[in-house]
Amino acid sequence: MIVLCIVSVLLLTFYIREGESGPIHTVRAGVSTVTSPVRMLGSIVATPFDGLGNIFSNLTASQETLDELRSQNQELTAQVAELSEAKETATRLEGLLDLRSTYNLQSTAARIIGMSSDAWSRTVTIDKGSLDGLALNMPVTNSAGVIGQIIEVAPNTATVRLATDESSGISAMVQSTRAQGMLQGQPDGTLRLEYVSTDSDVKEGDIIVTSGIGGVYPKGLPLGTVTTVERDSNSVYYTIVVRSAVTTENNEEVLVITSLTDEQTASDEDVAAANDTPQGGARDDGSAETGSDAGNDGTTDEE
Repeated sequence: MIVLCIVSVLLLTFYIREGESGPIHTVRAGVSTVTSPVRMLGSIVATPFDGLGNIFSNLTASQETLDELRSQNQELTAQVAELSEAKETATRLEGLLDLRSTYNLQSTAARIIGMSSDAWSRTVTIDKGSLDGLALNMPVTNSAGVIGQIIEVAPNTATVRLATDESSGISAMVQSTRAQGMLQGQPDGTLRLEYVSTDSDVKEGDIIVTSGIGGVYPKGLPLGTVTTVERDSNSVYYTIVVRSAVTTENNEEVLVITSLTDEQTASDEDVAAANDTPQGGARDDGSAETGSDAGNDGTTDEE
């Protein structure tokens, strides 16, 4: 053993002192070349056994370790769900703040906590009531536009009749031409813009907004978009179907408009103009056909 140690020390000393072309370096390189294929073959053969060893190690992990891993997985899953929900809530609240800022609304925020369960009415319940300053007839919106109007108030809750309820009626107008009408809910949950004269300029894609007449809703709030415009023969009014701008199924937070400013209500001049020319005026771009230019065959108006 001592002799081997001495020989090893001597060889190491000669290896360090000699150049790269020395005999010991040459012998080491040759041995490495010869044994390299053997090492590679050994690595290939050993790899599957290493994998089996890892699988076996996992299979034989203690129940305590497995329980801990399951607990960590559940905790991480819950955190991801919580963060996703917080992100969705933040997006909805940002939309409400944008609406309130854009229209300068005097309002209070509330949450939808229930919906009507019968087929004869379309209402939702919110989590604020008279103790929070809410009262009958106050309009309610979400980030997209008008939802409806408060019809019942309790101390801590309120019932909101949706715009799609057949008992609902909202003074409305075509945004581009100011043609006046009444947006009414239908038994099937759709919306129609009623009492719009066939002399009016209305077409598919027109945006319908609140007119402010009546002093309940601020003027200019989005209500929906015209999907079809039809005129029956001998009828003085169009049949106008409107797609609502809002959905309540996917919304939780709403704004209750508690008061209106003078700028948000229709003035006496607005009311007089609406009465004098209910069919509205020309479009801003002046490129649209008027309703009177459409045919009388009861077909949908098109551009």
